[in-house]
Amino acid sequence: MSAEPVILLTNDDGIAAEGLRSLEGALERLGRIVIVAPELEQSASSHAITLDKPLRIKEFARNRYTVSGTPTDCVLAAVHSILEEKPDLIVSGINHGPNMGEDVHYSGTVAAALEGCILGITAMAVSLVSWTPQRFDGAAEAAEVLARRLLAARGGRAALWNVNVPAIPPGEIKGIRVTKLGSRVYNDIIVRKKDPRGKDYFWIGGGEPGWSTEENSDFAAVSSGFVSVTPLRIDLTDYQGMQAIEVLTNAWRTDRITG
Repeated sequence: MSAEPVILLTNDDGIAAEGLRSLEGALERLGRIVIVAPELEQSASSHAITLDKPLRIKEFARNRYTVSGTPTDCVLAAVHSILEEKPDLIVSGINHGPNMGEDVHYSGTVAAALEGCILGITAMAVSLVSWTPQRFDGAAEAAEVLARRLLAARGGRAALWNVNVPAIPPGEIKGIRVTKLGSRVYNDIIVRKKDPRGKDYFWIGGGEPGWSTEENSDFAAVSSGFVSVTPLRIDLTDYQGMQAIEVLTNAWRTDRITG
């Protein structure tokens, strides 16, 4: 491990995104920053990997690279091709828009951090909870505080944090809450419209999302003015479901023997 931490930055909004620039400015004093980001916007790309065409990696400045693929492609390219050794931390963001509840499954921002954790690297996804133009200074400040904590804990099990920051001035943020994933309520998720020739076409995600108000959820924390930090894990196994299946298979074996 090098004396100076290496921090890999990526996102799903593309190399020119304001959130990425703000993140770089906040973390550059914590270590050596390497940016590997999609050439173009890749929002809602989830954990997609490009397999049907070659990737193009372009270095346009020192420690600044673009990849002609998804956020997951960027992390794979950085770790296996661009960097000489694994980074000490991966930070994905700052996403312009929330990544809470079930949306973590669709998010390219979260997927990049998830890929880092799969590779054994501590990672964090950071999102600003606003769709309208906003300043990123509050989210950048929160990212710096949390990145310091993750770097201080280097050497243990790789952690995966999903961070959502309310779109309010930094001085109005009340603190940090550790949360669980909330639940999104989808309204008019598919919108039907007519083209100029009278044929139907459809937009996915046309409705304004709502959120459940469950206590200790990411949405509850953000709506109360707190930074939400949700620790995630790679293992999706339903352990209670395993027990239920075991009961069924035992019953099936018993029925075969006694039948």
